[in-house]
Amino acid sequence: MKNFEYVRPTTVPEAIAAAAKPGAVYLASGTNLLDLMKGGITRPDRLVDVTRLPGLDRIEHLPDGSLRIGALVRNADLAHDSGFARSYPAVAEALLSGASAQLRNAATVGGNLLQRTRCGYFYDTASACNKRAPGTGCDARGGENRLHAVLGWSEACIATHPSDFCVPLVALDAVVEIEGRGGRREIALEAFYRLPGDTPERENLLEPGDLIVALRLPAEARTFAAHARYLKVRERTSYAFAVVSAAAALRVEAGKIRQARLALGGVAAKPWRARAAEETLAGADPTPAAFRRAAEAALADAKPSGDNLFKIELARRIIVRAFTLAAAGTPARIAALPASPFASVSGALQDA
Repeated sequence: MKNFEYVRPTTVPEAIAAAAKPGAVYLASGTNLLDLMKGGITRPDRLVDVTRLPGLDRIEHLPDGSLRIGALVRNADLAHDSGFARSYPAVAEALLSGASAQLRNAATVGGNLLQRTRCGYFYDTASACNKRAPGTGCDARGGENRLHAVLGWSEACIATHPSDFCVPLVALDAVVEIEGRGGRREIALEAFYRLPGDTPERENLLEPGDLIVALRLPAEARTFAAHARYLKVRERTSYAFAVVSAAAALRVEAGKIRQARLALGGVAAKPWRARAAEETLAGADPTPAAFRRAAEAALADAKPSGDNLFKIELARRIIVRAFTLAAAGTPARIAALPASPFASVSGALQDA
């Protein structure tokens, strides 16, 4: 591992000043960053430890009905907060389906938003990877690519975004709060991530020194609590990233879908909001036929980036299954195998 400078600021302005220098990166739990450093994928000159910054480990209910989650809140603490799980069940289900319990106990909300792709060529420094080393090429294009992107990819990069947590967050219009050299600003999480285009090394809208300080869920997100699910297909039920996942949420009134939300994971370089699919469901009956139409709309622009044509049909089926589960009602308890298609669910509505 490359030698690096380590600093531990005590205020957010100090952290921003320290991280604005070339070669600096932020360190929280390091569950992804330290692995990247050990493998030589990331070689920072300076680590700026933000774990002692005050006020970033709080979950706050704001007067406008929104929920503000500090960037240093642990994934496990958030998922196991009973009030949070009742109000945002799909988000809690997604959190509990990601990684191991040990990692969830350590990993932070802010770190989860910034984890890097799990593309094998990105992690292999002997391979060409435009995301790791711009301009070198993309060995995934002609390599083992069955788990790569089917939406939004480019010739420069076909990697996918690895987060479970971010998928329902995008569906529910979450907002990221950022402190930087120019002050504080807010960005919708959906817009925060960039598609690869010709610059896959630029994964998001952060500028040097920018620090994610919080994540906010709007008050409207709670209105989907009675009919919201996260479903994840993975190659093994525990400790695996999604082949395809879907966060589906409905507002059902008088037997009709008043509003639908849908986002997909494992299909693109960012959590993929399927707005065309949502529009097809407005005013529809919550039936399998309606959900199949939504699935077709969601994948209308999909195309394989390699040996992964199967992912398009798999995504369609996961969408139908996720909406079917959501329509049946959010279970009173999260299943023992969160987000797994093999979990048994009661369909009993939880209080919302």
